[in-house]
Amino acid sequence: MGDVVLEFNHVWKKFKKGERYDSLRDFIPAIAKRLFNSSQGEELQEKEFWSIKDVSFQVRKGEALGIIGPNGAGKSTVLKLLSGILKPNKGDIKVNGRLSALIEVGAGFHPDLTGRENIYLNGTILGMKKKEIDSKFDEIVEFSGLEEFIDTPVKRYSSGMYARLGFSVAAHVDPEVLLVDEVLSVGDFVFQTKCIKKMHDIIAKGVTIIFISHNIPSIIQLCPKAILLNKGEIQKYGDSNEVCRFYYRAWAEVSGVNKSIQLIEIKLLNKEGKLCEVFQAGDYATLKLVACSDKDIQNLIMGFALKGSDGLLIFNTHSVDIQNRYFSFAANEYKGITIHFRVNLPSNTYLCGIYFQEPMKEFHFFNDEIIKFSVKAPKSMGYAFLDINWD
Repeated sequence: MGDVVLEFNHVWKKFKKGERYDSLRDFIPAIAKRLFNSSQGEELQEKEFWSIKDVSFQVRKGEALGIIGPNGAGKSTVLKLLSGILKPNKGDIKVNGRLSALIEVGAGFHPDLTGRENIYLNGTILGMKKKEIDSKFDEIVEFSGLEEFIDTPVKRYSSGMYARLGFSVAAHVDPEVLLVDEVLSVGDFVFQTKCIKKMHDIIAKGVTIIFISHNIPSIIQLCPKAILLNKGEIQKYGDSNEVCRFYYRAWAEVSGVNKSIQLIEIKLLNKEGKLCEVFQAGDYATLKLVACSDKDIQNLIMGFALKGSDGLLIFNTHSVDIQNRYFSFAANEYKGITIHFRVNLPSNTYLCGIYFQEPMKEFHFFNDEIIKFSVKAPKSMGYAFLDINWD
């Protein structure tokens, strides 16, 4: 199985809810109380809460672990504990190897320095020597795509430019462990895709990655295993397909989805435009939908998923990944939507799923079983059917 590189062993971390002092008279007693009643033990004191509760997991060399969950679940706290920014109140954390972290946009950057100067600053913070930064400088800049702005103070950068530069430096440290938080969400689609490919390349070299993201397809694509955190606790841990599917369903139950948007009509057609439930492998299929919203909604992502009869997720993507396309609805508008795909699948029964979601926010519709169809194919194994011939 290889060596364990990262280990969380029954880790707990607590914080104190923010306090505000309007005068020195209030501030001094509060500081004195904190000094004499410093709480590192098991009991919560006034205004304290557990951000992480009894979290345990292991990650081995060359593995990628995804961490998903709603906002406030404790995901970023886990990464800050791993990186040493925070210390646990209980439990043990072990990190074996050189660690590089991209946790917050702009972390390790000085706003008054240029992009060039910040590459050296951030690289030094991450443990690189000047000679090493010199040798990788051109590669870092080229990957970031910021050649034109590299001598501009970063305080003039957009959040997306910050993310580009931060990831580019972190990914070129040659770490043994790379921690990546949701900062990639502020980058454009092309750069996100570039980052995912880079992380695949890094994993192939034996680097361990912890990846936090609300982009579920990216988690499934990159990480064989995932953790679902909720209210500081591990709700599910295992195969990323299963964990993400569980999250989708759990989120649908509690977030009020299937209310704003409804599917009025669902049809699955063959290439002749006729209703079809059984396809031959390699056939073209068309999914035609009519959706209606009960309110005005702008810039929705439309997701499309496919799973087998065993519940295994076969394919998952969304309109922005494929075509950089968003959908908007006016109140009570009926919108026709057509999805074309080729049925390159082995013999099995399949279920189509659809969702509409505000980027990184709530779902307005979610159903992972809107229509069922079957595929007939020559004898084959695996999750895809290739039109293959021997000469």
